[in-house]
Amino acid sequence: MRTTRATLSALALAAAWLAGAAVAAAPGLPSTNVAWQAAAADADIERAFTQARTEGKPLLLYWGASWCPPCNQLKATFFNRQDFAALSRSFVAVHVDGDRPGAQKLGRRFKVGGYPTVVLFAPAGTEITRLPGEADAAQLMAVLQLGLAGGRPVKAVLSDALAARPLPAGEWRMLAFYSWATDDQQLLPRAEVPGTLVRLAAASPASEPETQTRLWLKALAASDDGQGVKPDAALQARVQRVLADPAQARAQMDTFSGSDAAAIVRVLEPEGSAGRKPLAERFDAALRRLEADPTLSRGDRMAALHGRIELARLDVPRNEAQVDLPAALLKDVREHVARADREISDGYERQAVITYAGAVLGRAGLWADSDALLKANLAKSHSPYYLMSQLGSNARKQGRNAEALDWYARAYEKSEGPATRLQWGSGYVSALVDLAPQDAARIEATAAQLLDEAARDSGAFEGRSVRSLQRLGTRLASWNADGRQAAVLRRLQAQLDGICPKVDAADGQRAACEGLLKPADKKAEPSA
Repeated sequence: MRTTRATLSALALAAAWLAGAAVAAAPGLPSTNVAWQAAAADADIERAFTQARTEGKPLLLYWGASWCPPCNQLKATFFNRQDFAALSRSFVAVHVDGDRPGAQKLGRRFKVGGYPTVVLFAPAGTEITRLPGEADAAQLMAVLQLGLAGGRPVKAVLSDALAARPLPAGEWRMLAFYSWATDDQQLLPRAEVPGTLVRLAAASPASEPETQTRLWLKALAASDDGQGVKPDAALQARVQRVLADPAQARAQMDTFSGSDAAAIVRVLEPEGSAGRKPLAERFDAALRRLEADPTLSRGDRMAALHGRIELARLDVPRNEAQVDLPAALLKDVREHVARADREISDGYERQAVITYAGAVLGRAGLWADSDALLKANLAKSHSPYYLMSQLGSNARKQGRNAEALDWYARAYEKSEGPATRLQWGSGYVSALVDLAPQDAARIEATAAQLLDEAARDSGAFEGRSVRSLQRLGTRLASWNADGRQAAVLRRLQAQLDGICPKVDAADGQRAACEGLLKPADKKAEPSA
């Protein structure tokens, strides 16, 4: 979920290094109360769309992976809802697990890459909108209902909004809840999102204050790198009103939980400004209420706790591993995480919340607590390799490189599913290049194993899988920057030369294979 669970999932997965022989995943359906259709090939999708056209129903496509914490959050809080099950009778529900054979080709077809992505299509196949997985489940239901009620394609709605054409309130709400985190540059290049959110917020009708506020908060959070919003007194006042009103804060929770609250403070009150500390304190108070709100899911409450930690780290370098946070906050963190660990019984919720909690503990500088939590949950997780990756990340951030590599190796060894194994394996090679560049034998053996797995996977040069392999090629190129590993690269290239002629030439797959080690190949021989 965008900058709540997704940000810390990325931090945890920044270490998601993978390994071993190719293992076929055994994906399950997202929930048992909905007539999901599993799809892994164009023929599956065509059957689903034929049904949608015949029955005059939209089609909802869910793209995910068994290990993905935000995917498990959706399974634990949204897909299992009775009102979602009842509503599902009005659309065709399709599930694409990224580790099914052929799934990565479907990912490229529908321009979905990040897990999870939820897309609503009209019966004819036109994309209506992408749903925000980070929103509260009840809000997500409301947005889905808007889309099902004859919603226009969001691309057309965005065009009209930017052209200052009048829009009904429902279409403004669809824009305010659009999932920019999973847009994959379908509507806009990523660099244009902050400025576009500002334009939308400024153009949105004052008669829809909740929608207008949501757009402004999203614009503020997206502007953390200096792009987008130029704050003024009116915007300051709008944010203060949200923070002071528990109902408004509850409605906008997903826009400032996680790392977003700190991002918004940085935009509104630059470092050194007199207003920074008071604003951070108001955000913290609002997040404390949300953290204790029993109407929120445990994942959302953990996101509120994460937001408080990021506020406490406001003036700390963002990647600093050792931090000194207030004792009262650390006590709250420990108690909150222990309670979640004690109370969660659902496997999906555990995969979502405990992995998040492990990363939250790390952000608080509680590394021993994080390690203990993750180790205790290895046997309880249906995807323990994800937790192993987090343990590797923890060790790496504390300078325990040998231990980190051991965890990364174990994570790769245990990982399941062709796309997942290529992702974890390329990460493991990257860690080896960074932490043990002298271990040429292990780097070569792991890279060779990945190429061997790619040779046995018909989808290896599609979607996320080809991006994993391209990252592998880039890291090997950097490892051989001085030409000292030229012999290794030549042997890997020879292995690749035996693979690429067998790869389907369609859609640039063979070309991607052939170019995989070319940057390294150009540097393979030292200049004379």
